[in-house]
Amino acid sequence: MKRIITAAFLLTAYTLTIAQQSPKDTEHTEKGKDLMTWYHKDFKSSKVYGVNTENAYKYLESKGLRPKTIVVGVLDSGVQVDHPGLVKNVWVNPNEVPGNGKDDDGNGFIDDIHGWNFIGGKNGDIDVDNLEVTRVIKKYKEIFEGEDSLINKDNQSKIPEDFAMYIKAKELYDSKSPQVMQHLKTYSLLKELIPEMVQLLDGKTVTAENIKEIKMPADQKGVMALDYLTKFSKNSKIENLSPVEFEKIIGDWVNESIENTSSQEKQYNTNYDPRAEIVGDNYDNYSEKYYGNNHYEGPDAQHGTHVAGIIAGSPQGEEIQYGVAEKVAKIMTVRMVPNGDERDKDVANAIRYAVDNGAKILNMSFGKPISPGKEVVWDAFRYAESKGVLLVKAAGNENEDIGTHPAYPTNFKNTADTVPFVNNVIVVGASTNRNDELRADFSNFNKNRVNVFAPGEEIYSTVPKNKYAYLQGTSMASPVVAGGAAVLLAYMPNLKPNQIIEALVNSSNSNTENKFNSFSQAGGVIDLEKAAIYAYNNYYKNAEQYKKVKNKKIKVKKSNDLN
Repeated sequence: MKRIITAAFLLTAYTLTIAQQSPKDTEHTEKGKDLMTWYHKDFKSSKVYGVNTENAYKYLESKGLRPKTIVVGVLDSGVQVDHPGLVKNVWVNPNEVPGNGKDDDGNGFIDDIHGWNFIGGKNGDIDVDNLEVTRVIKKYKEIFEGEDSLINKDNQSKIPEDFAMYIKAKELYDSKSPQVMQHLKTYSLLKELIPEMVQLLDGKTVTAENIKEIKMPADQKGVMALDYLTKFSKNSKIENLSPVEFEKIIGDWVNESIENTSSQEKQYNTNYDPRAEIVGDNYDNYSEKYYGNNHYEGPDAQHGTHVAGIIAGSPQGEEIQYGVAEKVAKIMTVRMVPNGDERDKDVANAIRYAVDNGAKILNMSFGKPISPGKEVVWDAFRYAESKGVLLVKAAGNENEDIGTHPAYPTNFKNTADTVPFVNNVIVVGASTNRNDELRADFSNFNKNRVNVFAPGEEIYSTVPKNKYAYLQGTSMASPVVAGGAAVLLAYMPNLKPNQIIEALVNSSNSNTENKFNSFSQAGGVIDLEKAAIYAYNNYYKNAEQYKKVKNKKIKVKKSNDLN
């Protein structure tokens, strides 16, 4: 699922708070530019927990190292590959001829020029899909809660793991789905009340004083409109707006909220299933690999395009945004995250596709609480490990301890495990630019299972239609780390995934405020320059010296043989 805190508003107990976008998003003032690039800052000089991007490049180049291009697979909702801020850093399959309808490189995928889409087919592309809890309930309800109680008990005893998964899915479904329907009713009501609220303002700005002067309406609709208007006026982002501005902002928010909530309604609908008609694969056949299409962007590529820009965006025009690995990375887009939960079969195939086609780092900004096909995903993890590919995984946005609430896919098989079963996965939590509240309040955490934190709040990057926006989530923190890993690997190509992870963990800038150092293995936010120094001194320098000595001995031996 696209675990992202969207650029909109969040309504909690009828209190409106702006999560992101504000006028500062579009102002290219010095203050605005500073916010746009804050996650690159050097903590030592700025006291802001950025990742020290520029000093990392300076250090690596001071050692006489020359970078190699690193392909980073963005396993996500799709990417606008022709975005002006991305186009020069999009991967191009060198062995495929564009648009000829042939599988020129023989990899099983036709015209995969920039990657592949595992949630599309001849009949289009999936936008909204179910949540995994919905799919599990649909599959197992008749098996475990059918009409015959004896058969139910027999099934429960025969497949206890599946039954436990079903119970967990049912608990999550029953706790969340009613909220979705209630929110949809609330947003629909608010849409009806907007004209009433504007009329009550009577041309005056939104202030507490002006609203106090409004006479109590005689009708129920008017009373509700005044109630909402009073609560909205307490929000600093709404205060002092003119009626026209108020109507525009609230109207846009309500329409977006209705659209998002309508999508969520489909996610919880057990009768909704777009897979068979659109993709046309046999979903239950996990060994099936060759399905999908080459529609890299898909219906909603906001999430993936934003992630890609954090990794390898390039400045263009007035836009100064740049990715952490802008100088060294190429983006391979592998679309497999719908508006809903990703399917395990697609996750596994996306990992294998990216690995087989040359990606050395995979960013995985997605997750879900249950995973029926986790074994096939774990096999893909092992495959990536065997090929020396680093997997960068977002920790998730539920503000939970993932030691007790796993966020799949995970590199730990059981909640009791203290050691991951593979050594090529780094899990990332989200930090802020506020030192006294360094952990983003939505970020998941765990001292053992989250490796590092990285900037993930108010991150400015590319979005579809050639635009830019601020978004937040561990989905944004993960590509910061993926970009940092790409920089290290580009300049020191002999580094192994576990060495990159060790360098990033052991060189992080720690912070003890509000117990931040207890939320991850590193206890801090990554610092790319320090990681480069660590990796160079502990791994690369000695390896290069050994290589030179070995080559020298070989040359001497050859010389003696000639004599």
